[in-house]
Amino acid sequence: MLTDTGHFDTPNASKYLQQLCKHFAHKVAVTHDDTKGTVALGMGPATLTAEDQHLRAEVIAPTAEELDHARQIIDNHLKRFAFREEFEAMTWASATAPA
Repeated sequence: MLTDTGHFDTPNASKYLQQLCKHFAHKVAVTHDDTKGTVALGMGPATLTAEDQHLRAEVIAPTAEELDHARQIIDNHLKRFAFREEFEAMTWASATAPA
């Protein structure tokens, strides 16, 4: 499995986490509270974490193509909610997920 972690510095991290989770819950299984959420994307789970001024997303997928698609899903949906901050995309870093 492959994993990428995205970062977005924002004073609205908890707000965006909750908006994303509530939005995704219309189509897939989601669990969340004010600071952490897990979204069952088709290719693998996405875990969202909100800290004071920071939103983090970790996506996991079996292939590079599916990992890229998971990043796009998070970025595209977050772009809708964070448009006032002129959000374009998270800063993503790749790593290999533990086996």
